[in-house]
Amino acid sequence: MNTASFGSTSERRNAESSPIPAEHLHTEVIDQAHLRSKAFGISAHDLPDHSSLALGQLKEALEENRFLFQHAVPVMETLYGQIANTHSMVLLTSAHGTVLHSMGDHDFLEKADRVALLPGMDWSEQAKGTNAVGTALTTQQAVTVHGDQHYMNVNHALTCSCAPILDPYGQIVGALDVSGDHRSYHQHTMALVRMSAQMIENHMFAGSFPKAVRVHFHSRPEFLGTLVEGIAAFTSEGRFVSANRSAQFQLNMSFGALQAHTFPSLFNLPISALFELFGSPNAAPRQLCLHNGVTVWCRTEVKPAGPWVTPIVSPLADSGVAAARDTSAARKPQLSSLQYLDTGDTQLASIIAKLRKVVDRDIPVMILGETGTGKDLLAQAIHHDSARARQPFVAVNCASIPDTLIEAELFGYEEGAFTGARKKGAPGKILQAHGGTLFLDEIGNMPKHLQARLLRVLQERKVSPLGAGKEVEVDVTIISATHKNLKELIARGDFREDLYYRLNGLVVRLPALRERSDFDAVVQKVLHSLSEGCAHIAISPQVMEMLRAYHWPGNVRQLHNLLRTAAVMVDDDCTIRLEHLPDDFLDELRTPMRPMAMAELPFMLGVGAAPALSVDESGEDSRSLQDVTINVMAQMLRVHKGNVSAAAKALGVSRNTIYRKKNLLPPDLLD
Repeated sequence: MNTASFGSTSERRNAESSPIPAEHLHTEVIDQAHLRSKAFGISAHDLPDHSSLALGQLKEALEENRFLFQHAVPVMETLYGQIANTHSMVLLTSAHGTVLHSMGDHDFLEKADRVALLPGMDWSEQAKGTNAVGTALTTQQAVTVHGDQHYMNVNHALTCSCAPILDPYGQIVGALDVSGDHRSYHQHTMALVRMSAQMIENHMFAGSFPKAVRVHFHSRPEFLGTLVEGIAAFTSEGRFVSANRSAQFQLNMSFGALQAHTFPSLFNLPISALFELFGSPNAAPRQLCLHNGVTVWCRTEVKPAGPWVTPIVSPLADSGVAAARDTSAARKPQLSSLQYLDTGDTQLASIIAKLRKVVDRDIPVMILGETGTGKDLLAQAIHHDSARARQPFVAVNCASIPDTLIEAELFGYEEGAFTGARKKGAPGKILQAHGGTLFLDEIGNMPKHLQARLLRVLQERKVSPLGAGKEVEVDVTIISATHKNLKELIARGDFREDLYYRLNGLVVRLPALRERSDFDAVVQKVLHSLSEGCAHIAISPQVMEMLRAYHWPGNVRQLHNLLRTAAVMVDDDCTIRLEHLPDDFLDELRTPMRPMAMAELPFMLGVGAAPALSVDESGEDSRSLQDVTINVMAQMLRVHKGNVSAAAKALGVSRNTIYRKKNLLPPDLLD
């Protein structure tokens, strides 16, 4: 489009004097907005308020909405090109109504400044009463507010048309508005705003899933590649990821309904067949039949298979050093990753609230928690919500790298620095994270001599690779994690106190899975990530009760691994039942007692025949604890006539626990 779309100058003048269409006057939407404005305590006679303008707050809002901003500004420039010289301006706001950016005619920008219609100001209904921005965000629909339809008298000189902007997950992330002199109203303005908002949404969609399989489709082939084409994204296994507004319309499903589907259930075709159809470069569009019987033309670009990162439930593998990972494929733009991890547990919600306050404040974060609680997932979420989200996220597990290699892995090395060093050397994980985030998992296992080097990096923001004669400046945010008690390590001299206080700007402790109140929600997220052949995997009530009662020593990681195995075993009805659970897990579930460490057995069993501990005059045990536990096991095996399963059930342990003590038990008790 170009400015000619608005016609000649004389036509514009005629448009300025033309009456406002009846549908824009005294509508029910406006009436309801006025009632809300009155309830907010706003007076129609209130004067423009510039007091909320704060450069620091505006900068914070721009950082928070960076993804929206970078995709919206080019579209805003195009839109302004269509309305130039019409006494108007284009505005971008956040989901809360804060003006993020504006551009427009100089004469009107001066008028807008007088009514506080400028970046940094709050134009929600709570602040300004009925207005296009606030009312569009409240009603979640496009709205035109003309002249005296504005609640505050000072805004009666405006005519504003606004449309909400949705992120690729169907959540409102902002709004696009055209505001102008009420005498310059043009009936085509709202259509331009709607189209521009949809263009922004499509740009964000394209930038959100670089590793997804994106299917472009429409019932008419000439509309492929246009603003109205449907776009749906899937993982390489066929799981649904997202769909734009046009796709939802053509599929006749809401975003929430689509989440229960897969590519095969929507397009009646295995995703492997899609790869075959579009495997060749520049493959021509093909016709496919949707689930509702509608035939559409499709095109897609099949990319080389790559890792699909899902930051919802799947903990990172316990690899020695996790390389920098491109998590943008699964990142929710604007819909906070921290928000996405919030599934209803009050402890976790409190942690997330604290973390939101320190993101991008140059405050290091230390995450405590048992193994498998999702410390790595939380670290990724912090990174995703920061201004560094588009930069590397590099994870290092300090516990699983040999002491002889960790220094080279962290700090890098020059060619010939040591025997076996690769040619041209290697930059090291700290330098790989330059501009982004370095996640030091199990920091309590870092060797003492390397703690001093790490402390120097944090203090001087420079790193010196092995064998290098110079230091290299580095800019990284550090997130650390451990399941150990670092203060105890400090007391023993195993961890530097000065490094500890460098790392623990904000310390948060992730609750164990058994301590969380959102267990059912976590299970559903895990199942959603595992749904491949099935549109949705269900769990029988019996199994769900068992899962709730279990104590989950391996936390979320154990839950994920268990359900992943069970999901493979399900039948055609896609329901996990008792027979689909692993045997060793069932062994533990068959007893109402919680599994316990062997050291607890003599004190917890209360078995009458168990030998008591005798104490000599010195107060020390006259019998080793292992002897006692072996005798208790032997007693149970005799009671149950050598039946290991029955004995294990009575003891509250797995069969493997007894078998591991086989060599210590009387030979006549075990086959």
